Amino acid sequence: MYISVVVPVFNEEENIPILHGEISEVMAAEVLDYEIVFVDDGSTDSSVAVLEELSNRDPRVRLVELRRNFGQTAAMQAGLDTAVGDVLITLDGDLQNDPADIPQMLGKIAEGYDLVHGWRKNRQDKWLTRKLPSKVANWIISKVVGFQIHDLGCTLKAIRREIADEIELYGEMHRFIPILANQRGAKCIEVPTNHRARQFGVSKYGLSRTIRVVLDLLTVKFLQDYLTSPMKLFGRLGFGCFAVGGVSLFATIWMKSMSAVDMTGNPLLMLTVLSIMAGIQLLSLGILGEINSRIYFALEEKRPYTIGRKIGFPRPLQVHEAEDKAA
Repeated sequence: MYISVVVPVFNEEENIPILHGEISEVMAAEVLDYEIVFVDDGSTDSSVAVLEELSNRDPRVRLVELRRNFGQTAAMQAGLDTAVGDVLITLDGDLQNDPADIPQMLGKIAEGYDLVHGWRKNRQDKWLTRKLPSKVANWIISKVVGFQIHDLGCTLKAIRREIADEIELYGEMHRFIPILANQRGAKCIEVPTNHRARQFGVSKYGLSRTIRVVLDLLTVKFLQDYLTSPMKLFGRLGFGCFAVGGVSLFATIWMKSMSAVDMTGNPLLMLTVLSIMAGIQLLSLGILGEINSRIYFALEEKRPYTIGRKIGFPRPLQVHEAEDKAA
């Protein structure tokens, strides 16, 4: 197997050389053919300069420099798109993921699993602001999507190439990769991994990401159940509104026929009108969703990022020359 190690980085100048050394040591010990794809997500420190120097010294190092800060999800997608390995290893650039766990994950891939995701069982983070919200979020997500997992936030993963090609990441979806892969029928397994305290720099995440995670969870749930047929969702909601409107209309007519009550300003009459209008709108949304779903599946792939330049990648001509020599 040819292994691609994908590492999104943002302002990690102190961590990059250490991480590169650890990855190289592990891969050399396992006698693996590999590349390391660093994706710089608009760093404002000297991370790019450090990565350029590494690329000049180590032919296995590739650098993908994004034009601005697009976020970890877009950086992760850029790395998955540009890596060429049969198996892709993803990990954070902050040294908290331990490259020494890579061999056990590759072992699970060799056993036949399509995706192996890490579980930071002994997580070295603050309990109140990091560990507690993570535990609550993982429990809620597991219940909502029906996929049992302990740690969706762990970036350390091993993914087969064919599975990575089928996953599209937008927004903050990088933490939902195991769920997205499971939706595609991938065989997934979670393994405990070593988690280390941050040595340099500061964390890029806090409690503020909780709202984004909840919103992305709603998106994942919708994509999981209704991507191919959104009318199933909007149609049910629409008919529910029609049912409420029908009951309130019947009650309004009964009140009018049984007594001389003035219907002007009757809340049941207003509920009838609003429910019917909401039902029509929801059915319309369902129809539009069905049309958009078909357009989505017919269009070419689009990505939520733009690459400024690539360093360390062979030019197409060089690839063809190598193939001709091999032939």
